[in-house]
Amino acid sequence: QVQLVESGGGLVQAGGSLRLSCANSGSIFSIRALGWHRQAPGKQRELVASITSGGSTNYADSVKGRFTISRDNAKNTVYLQMNSLKPEDTAVYYCNAVTQTIARTIAYWGQGTQVTVSS
Repeated sequence: QVQLVESGGGLVQAGGSLRLSCANSGSIFSIRALGWHRQAPGKQRELVASITSGGSTNYADSVKGRFTISRDNAKNTVYLQMNSLKPEDTAVYYCNAVTQTIARTIAYWGQGTQVTVSS
């Protein structure tokens, strides 16, 4: 089973930076994609960034040019570097992993880490 734990959230002023980390302490078999989502109070969870096993990346339009997703396969860790943060980036950020086998596809989620950006 994949087990994901996020860290690196906190309080930062607008224009500042944070780096989120997501470590997988469980199985690494069959992981096809890793990603970051966020959810603000009263709003739906939305995709922020994703990276496939082949290295292809995708970003939400709202974070393009400011956020960068990367991975360190040796450490089984995925990162989200967040620069030029804005108050609207305030949310709980969740790491997720998608596994794919011949039989099924399963998505795993971390517990979330709070990011708060002040004006």
